[in-house]
Amino acid sequence: MTKAAELAKMGEVLTNSQLGGRRNIVINGAMQVAQRGTSDTGVGASNGVFPCVDRMKIMAGTTAGRATVSQAADVHDGFANALKFDCTTADTSIAADEFFILRTLFEGQDLQQIKKGTSDAEKLTLSFYVKGNASATYTCELEDRDNSRYNSQEFSVTTSWTRVVKTFLADTTGSFGDDNAESLAINFWLHSGSTYTGGTHTDNVWHTTNNQRVGDNQTSIFDSTDRELFITGIQLEVGSQATPFEHRSFGEELQLCRRYYFQKIDGNSQPVGVGSYISSGQIRTYIDFPVEMRADPSIVTSSDTSHFNLESPSDSFDGGWVLVQVNKNSAIPYATGNVSGTTSYSGLIRSTSADARLAFSSEL
Repeated sequence: MTKAAELAKMGEVLTNSQLGGRRNIVINGAMQVAQRGTSDTGVGASNGVFPCVDRMKIMAGTTAGRATVSQAADVHDGFANALKFDCTTADTSIAADEFFILRTLFEGQDLQQIKKGTSDAEKLTLSFYVKGNASATYTCELEDRDNSRYNSQEFSVTTSWTRVVKTFLADTTGSFGDDNAESLAINFWLHSGSTYTGGTHTDNVWHTTNNQRVGDNQTSIFDSTDRELFITGIQLEVGSQATPFEHRSFGEELQLCRRYYFQKIDGNSQPVGVGSYISSGQIRTYIDFPVEMRADPSIVTSSDTSHFNLESPSDSFDGGWVLVQVNKNSAIPYATGNVSGTTSYSGLIRSTSADARLAFSSEL
């Protein structure tokens, strides 16, 4: 696009009152934050997993296909990172109920500006950057999780980075709940069976028909172990015009991600906090969260041999942390794995293994 055309486009955006303020509803769309690590193998074996990049979830059902999913360094168009899918186990015998989806979810209280379910409902524009190692066609979908309504459109992938822009019609049926529960999903269908492809697909129509959710020309990410896909720059905004991607600082993006997942410990020689033996077999600590979490979180922890220790006296223990009390702002966890000490002794708790982990999750 020429500079003149870009300026003309920007003028149209300003006229439509879309530019300015927080435009992108997606968190971590530039794939910057990866609290869980930068690569996961064997993805596809379990449903509802969060591989590496924050706020990006994998939904998988009954497929034998597997992929390595990683945060890839790939500089282009102002982006430094992308989410990469690399098929490692093919699945060309696709059963009816198979699926493999990249998903990001949104709380209903963050969607009220869409006015869904009213006569003033707004159009939504989804944009993102993709490339592959070969040409392909996949499907992007908006899923109304409150009312089981779907709207999907096919998109093409080439071997070069391309910005895909899809505007979705307003939906005057079914409103989003004004709460912290999941109301909307963006789904990128990468593999699917006839349960979702059995009907005739029509782009950009809101409907409730399960077998018309995926495009008729759908490629499978699992059709070959040579198949790769890269995606970044995901943006969802109100209106019919795609504006330039809204880049946020790493620090701001990290804080937004921490509402859903907070990694306190990931590795060796990291401070947990001050701990105290409540009994000879139980040691407790107190942790403040850096931001208020979406809901009372669950705990994510390692429990292998000698992952943690109390500095003075020098007592090693495994971890296996369990929550005594928790709310959206803080937690009191205790460890019981191979804990043996003197009641009322206290000191600084540190991690003592590269594999040590202590995190808190309130993901949608």
